[in-house]
Amino acid sequence: MSADEGAFARATGRTAEREDGGPDKPRYRRYQYDLIAPHCGRSVLEVGAGLGEFAAQFTGLDRLVVTDVDPDAVALLKERFASAPEVEAMQFDLSSGAQLERPVETVIAINVLEHFEDDAAILTLLAGSVAPGGTIVLWVPAYMSLYGEFDRKVGHFRRYTPATLRDAARRAGLGVTLARPVNLLGGLAWWAAVRMGKAGSPKAGAVGLYDKVIVPVTRVLDRVLPIPFGQSVLGVLRVPHDGERTGRD
Repeated sequence: MSADEGAFARATGRTAEREDGGPDKPRYRRYQYDLIAPHCGRSVLEVGAGLGEFAAQFTGLDRLVVTDVDPDAVALLKERFASAPEVEAMQFDLSSGAQLERPVETVIAINVLEHFEDDAAILTLLAGSVAPGGTIVLWVPAYMSLYGEFDRKVGHFRRYTPATLRDAARRAGLGVTLARPVNLLGGLAWWAAVRMGKAGSPKAGAVGLYDKVIVPVTRVLDRVLPIPFGQSVLGVLRVPHDGERTGRD
């Protein structure tokens, strides 16, 4: 077994299998999509696409590149999108400096950045796969008060606040269009689980209940309240044009 094999399972607590990859969360996935998609261009690279559940929600793109470091996940991505000519599936290892030869307008990285100690270096690397003026859309775990056994088990170096995500972007020379907490109720539930020492891994029953009941309420709260806290931070970073002053300045 190569060092990359099993990376998907280690990072998510799931297995790269078609039907039993883990508890399904269709409403949560759509919630993520509705927050992320408005910031995406016509060509998109998803880093760490896993089994492709999130990417499968896109329609009408000119180009969609779905990637993972785990070859088992990549094999399933190729099978899943075999009939979609606009989709490319490939192995993509950020720790080895992977970049696209032909940049895209948008890179999406959902629960990826926290796995790297030098997050600014990874953002700089991601920017190399984005056309000037394009975007990097990040979804990262939020608030160190929520850091628990699950984070340790899957290799998270940190959880973010909007301020720390902005700082990482500045160190990478990127602009920040948006950095805000999302999923207030999920954050409160995760905080309680961490405090009780029960946030070791997602349980299928709890995930199903959360997806069915909590996610719809979360959507309403997002629309009517300024969210001061959440389980995740949504970040939209802008890759500067050549010669443009950047966050490093």
